[in-house]
Amino acid sequence: MNKIRIAIAGLGNCASSLIQGITYYQSRDLDAVAGLMHPEIAGYKPSDLKVVAAFDVDVRKVGRPVEEAMFAPPNCTTIFQAEIPPTGVIVQMGPVLDGVADHMANYPDRQAFRAADLPAVDVTAVLKERRVDVVVCYMPVGSEKAVRHYAQAALDAGCGFVNCVPVFIASDPVFAAKFTARGLPIVGDDIKSQFGATIMHRSLVRLMGDRGVQVKRTYQLNTGGNTDFLNMLERTRLESKKISKTESVQSQMDVRLDDDNIHVGPSDFVPWQKDNKLCFLRVEWEGFGGVPMNVEARLSVEDSPNSAGVAVDAIRCCKAALERGIGGPLHAVSSYTMKHPPIQMRDNEARDMLDAFIAESAPKAPMAQQAI
Repeated sequence: MNKIRIAIAGLGNCASSLIQGITYYQSRDLDAVAGLMHPEIAGYKPSDLKVVAAFDVDVRKVGRPVEEAMFAPPNCTTIFQAEIPPTGVIVQMGPVLDGVADHMANYPDRQAFRAADLPAVDVTAVLKERRVDVVVCYMPVGSEKAVRHYAQAALDAGCGFVNCVPVFIASDPVFAAKFTARGLPIVGDDIKSQFGATIMHRSLVRLMGDRGVQVKRTYQLNTGGNTDFLNMLERTRLESKKISKTESVQSQMDVRLDDDNIHVGPSDFVPWQKDNKLCFLRVEWEGFGGVPMNVEARLSVEDSPNSAGVAVDAIRCCKAALERGIGGPLHAVSSYTMKHPPIQMRDNEARDMLDAFIAESAPKAPMAQQAI
């Protein structure tokens, strides 16, 4: 089977974990190892992803081979697969646009972006030249112009698009219509972790609704030490992120909470945490007889591998849709893998629809085998 040819926009921690995983699962029995929701999708394993193009703006990454740049500062995620075979791909200079927040200049080199003084390449031309199947967008939070630039480049080059960041593309009617008109699939927006703060929060409030209690107020406070958390210290870049996370939780409740009674979003940057993310969660509710009760939880996860465990599914589903000629937002895939999909669903419903999509795209067995 052919490889899934991917281009990565933003070679940060999430991209590093994804690329490490491609090699990590190459020589392992997929049915016997942890970390995969679907060992195979449409005949593709995680090791069938092939990076054929990469874009970044950091001076320590641009011009270097992918297998070196993915470990360069300010990346700080766990290295679980240190040996990466040569990719033959050099990281190219992408457009800076609004991808680097001004306050990054006030932090040490090891923690912040340092934009290279180079002209940006023609992203569309590179995508066409490298025959890219799927563009995976890992731009920083708040990079509205940069994300839209890569989305348009994917459209112009005839690629599928997986938008892992909280800039609304799949859930934007204008862009959704463009991808539908071009017959190109898009998965988005803002990737969920495999088991992280949002999925735990959603599950808790949904369970409470199913058990007949009424949620009165809730918060989710997160801290971390990667560039994502540093970037989000600039509060003006947080609008879409806060909407994405808040709506993801609100969508699981039978009665929406007033804005004053729900707070979901990043809290602070703690440098020594690096790629470790801490979530502090509280939910208050009224039970039988209107008696008040509450639950508090603390979650500690490595942020980027947690994301990559979902990205490998979103990418393979996007490729399956390409092969089947399906264009526009992939609703089942987006609802299960993203925080702000075009259509919010309960997670069990999205999972069932995703599995049905995967079953439809699975390679058919030879006739002789079907008859057995």
